[in-house]
Amino acid sequence: MRASLIQIAVDEGESVDSRRRRAAALVREQSGADLVVLPELWTTGAFAYEEFGREAEPLDGPTHEVMAKAASDAGVWLHAGSVPERADDGTLYNTSLVFTPSGDRAAVYRKIHRFGFDRGEAVLMGAGRDLATVRLPETTLGLGTCYDLRFPELFRALVDAGAEVLVLPAGWPERRRAHWTLLARARAVENQAFVLACGTAGTHAGVPQAGHSIVVDPWGEVLAEAGSGEEILTVDFDPAKVAATREQFPALKDRVLGLRAPHAQA
Repeated sequence: MRASLIQIAVDEGESVDSRRRRAAALVREQSGADLVVLPELWTTGAFAYEEFGREAEPLDGPTHEVMAKAASDAGVWLHAGSVPERADDGTLYNTSLVFTPSGDRAAVYRKIHRFGFDRGEAVLMGAGRDLATVRLPETTLGLGTCYDLRFPELFRALVDAGAEVLVLPAGWPERRRAHWTLLARARAVENQAFVLACGTAGTHAGVPQAGHSIVVDPWGEVLAEAGSGEEILTVDFDPAKVAATREQFPALKDRVLGLRAPHAQA
């Protein structure tokens, strides 16, 4: 299976419409891939909080339209990163869209863990509630977004739902890049799954981005890692390695917590 992670740069001097067209062109260039992934909030920039409301769109808005066409043109499964979505009730969400090779929408994921503590995304956007998996011919994807990476219980729940490849678009800041790499490898090891983590390049509202999109195998080995600038990271991997790893080292079978409550101590 071949995956291409498009580490697109967000330049404040480039309009959202222009970046949509440019991203679509980059997707079309990946016609030899099985899966293409874009980063989090690449239309606005993950830290450009003042843009969320102005650029928010419905699920079937302009990004949906452009990305569905790009997926169909390239004949690829496309995780189109995430966009600021405005729901029918006016609530904003950080929402990921996944498309089939025919351009049909296969999944929607509203980010569950919002970053910012008492500001930014945490107060401007609503929290998603539902897990999202996508069945591909070769494997099953489990979806998370950026700050979700710090919450291992989400990814364990995705594995319980059948996920073998964990896909995570992000707008991760450069100042915490060490955590990005560490946590991506940790989620791979503890879940015995592939991790495909696609970040942005550039600077969002004065916050330099980490870039360094990364693909990690079920043993925690880094198969490929990008640099800090705009780049397309392409890697071939065998989804069958997940089942082989889980059989060879069946740690998931020894789980106790999360499967049933332990006996309380008297």
